[in-house]
Amino acid sequence: MSQTLDQSRFQHEIILVIGAGTMGHGIAGQAARCGAQVRLYDANLEALERGKAHIEAIYQKAIVKSKMTQEDVDGALSRLSFINPNQQSLTNACAGVTVVIEAAPERLELKQKIFTEVEAVVSQSCLLASNTSSLSIDKIAEALNHPERFIGMHFFNPVAIMPLLEIVKGKATSEEVIARTRWIGETLLKTPIVVKDAPGFATSRLGIALGNEAMRIYEEGVASAEDIDRAMVLGYRHPIGPLALTDLVGLDVRLAISEYLHEQLGTDTFKPPQILKDKVAKGELGKKTGRGFYEY
Repeated sequence: MSQTLDQSRFQHEIILVIGAGTMGHGIAGQAARCGAQVRLYDANLEALERGKAHIEAIYQKAIVKSKMTQEDVDGALSRLSFINPNQQSLTNACAGVTVVIEAAPERLELKQKIFTEVEAVVSQSCLLASNTSSLSIDKIAEALNHPERFIGMHFFNPVAIMPLLEIVKGKATSEEVIARTRWIGETLLKTPIVVKDAPGFATSRLGIALGNEAMRIYEEGVASAEDIDRAMVLGYRHPIGPLALTDLVGLDVRLAISEYLHEQLGTDTFKPPQILKDKVAKGELGKKTGRGFYEY
């Protein structure tokens, strides 16, 4: 089960989060709130600045909801460093870190390149983790000299609210690294589950199957988006419907995962619905663009 907040548990941890997008800034903000020293790095300075603004907005919302005080926010921000890519390289950002969590776009070659650079400069005891939601942990680890210290840490959006952490162990991942990752997850106030490396792991595989079928039902005119989502919320006690969740995650992200799972598993369950491909082609990516299956 998730732990109560004890910032002293993280007092010796220095966490580098690579990628300041939706997941990256969410992970960085949560880790700083929970007591870790955190560095947030992105190769794109504008993305880094957006990530900083999003973290500050998340903290302000937490104050409004009485989840944090202004003192809590000031403390969390004092533990956060934003690494300007024009002034420091990724390898510079790695100096002295104890944990690296990568949250870069879902491209295998990119993630392998990042971890090749990181592994060459971090200490032997540094834990290396990817937030990938679908790519093979073992495939990413092929670029590493020491795959035993590599693991998947799949967080869920929004990180500050969602309690689940899906820990994905590769074939070479050591039991010590699994145990340490579970401890980190609990210290981040998450409830960890541990799964083996497989296409889509457990959560993405189930989520994409449900989301794709919801899109097909909508595409066939069986029901409106609102009623499809209402059916799952009221009939199955889901906190959010599959189409609203797709808008939240991003239709482009869902399409990429669906294409990957269809390629890996070969079943029509994961074949991307035409409406998903059409909407992505039109730039209707969900909440981040103001339109997906709903308008925002």
